[in-house]
Amino acid sequence: MRARHLCVVPFLAAALFGSGGHFEAEAQSNPRVYSYEGRSDWARMPAGRSWGSPTGVKIHPDGRHLWVLERCGDYNGPGCAESDLDPVLLFDADGRLVRSFGGGMFLFPHGIAVDREGNVWVTDGRGGDGKGHIVVKFSPQGEVLLTLGQPGVAGEGRNTLNRPSDVAIAQNGDIFVADGHTGMETNMRIVKYAPDGTYIKEWGRRGSAPGELNGAHGLAFDSRGRLFVADRENNRVQIFDQEGNFVDAWTQFGTPSGLFVTPDDVLYVADYGAGIRIGNARDGRVTGFIAAANWDTQSVRVGESVAVDARGIIYAGENAGMKLMRFEVPR
Repeated sequence: MRARHLCVVPFLAAALFGSGGHFEAEAQSNPRVYSYEGRSDWARMPAGRSWGSPTGVKIHPDGRHLWVLERCGDYNGPGCAESDLDPVLLFDADGRLVRSFGGGMFLFPHGIAVDREGNVWVTDGRGGDGKGHIVVKFSPQGEVLLTLGQPGVAGEGRNTLNRPSDVAIAQNGDIFVADGHTGMETNMRIVKYAPDGTYIKEWGRRGSAPGELNGAHGLAFDSRGRLFVADRENNRVQIFDQEGNFVDAWTQFGTPSGLFVTPDDVLYVADYGAGIRIGNARDGRVTGFIAAANWDTQSVRVGESVAVDARGIIYAGENAGMKLMRFEVPR
């Protein structure tokens, strides 16, 4: 496809390459527009398979390979419920498919995480026919290592989940699940488990007060181990410590759907239907923006996930348009 150049609002380069210093001061006093190239043709599916919704993107621990969670060629229909295609895909830096797995295991794959050992965690956001409402831990090769929740059983107990949206793994291996999605027939909580899957605690309930949730759609940790929650329907990012204590809430990142935090605390937020907002995870300053209208003129432009590799290349899952976007500095 023909490459399209993205207009990125001031300070994007400072956000990408670290905050502070002469470069950022210069950008703030003399705002510039940076051109980025957006592509959706870089990652190659096997012959005969087309893209569905790339609902989750995460970087492998090597900083270059990309894990993608994809809904078996569908957007918001039956998803993987009527397919045996593998929803978990690993691509190398050149867009070649390295491996895939998970076929026949999920109804509506929704969130993905990758821990320090390269294990892959997947949430299933629907339930029925003995499947769904679970979180599955895979080895990097696709072996099932752990399951949280009871397949096909929706609940709000210690060992049941209801439409889990995302999962994140702390440095010590503790597991945090955003249990719930938009809608009334779902939970609205964060559940914490030990590395072996033992229930530890939970917090949150439906509402808009500090610490309450309405559609906890994405999770990420910053360098201090604080848990960032994309509280989508409340149009805010909430921050908690790992014991569930409320730290702060930021409304300047739009309608957050997906989150990614770099090791030096640059925060990337997939703003639902708008684009990608970039900021500082330490103080909440918004430093850049990639407008969704520039992604692709044929797209419905609903971005729900974002990740950034060690080279500063940005990846975004454009669900409704069923495109895996890649943005990089033109050479």
